[in-house]
Amino acid sequence: MNSEEVFMRVKVDQIDGVRFSIQARSHAIVSDQPKENGGADSGMTPPELLLASLGSCAAYYAAEYLRSRGLADRGVEVTVEAEKLKQPARLGKFRIGVTSPVNLSDEQHEAMTRAVHHCLVHNTLLSVPEVAIEVLTGKAEHSTVH
Repeated sequence: MNSEEVFMRVKVDQIDGVRFSIQARSHAIVSDQPKENGGADSGMTPPELLLASLGSCAAYYAAEYLRSRGLADRGVEVTVEAEKLKQPARLGKFRIGVTSPVNLSDEQHEAMTRAVHHCLVHNTLLSVPEVAIEVLTGKAEHSTVH
């Protein structure tokens, strides 16, 4: 197994103000804030990106379940909602709604639900990950770690 399969990385660069370019492999997206938060509303906010990550991961597992059983190869829809909580500011009470493009038996419904529970992002949120924050100042050889 190579390191790309085990270690994931994105790079975030400030474009201007509260707008950022986020790169992963050869892909890039923009994150911004709504106008009422000082942004230009040119991209999703970081919390919306978290919901997008969770939703697209759930959609992947639902779609794979349907595809691998020859039930459907398109049409899965997912909605994700989360409540803003305080002290500390965070998202909580996530709700994922998965809509299948085809009718499912009770057994298939349960199996697809189990499949969606294998989502990497879902499992990450269920187990509090270790998060280390390193603040670098200026050039790397003059960095400070907090």
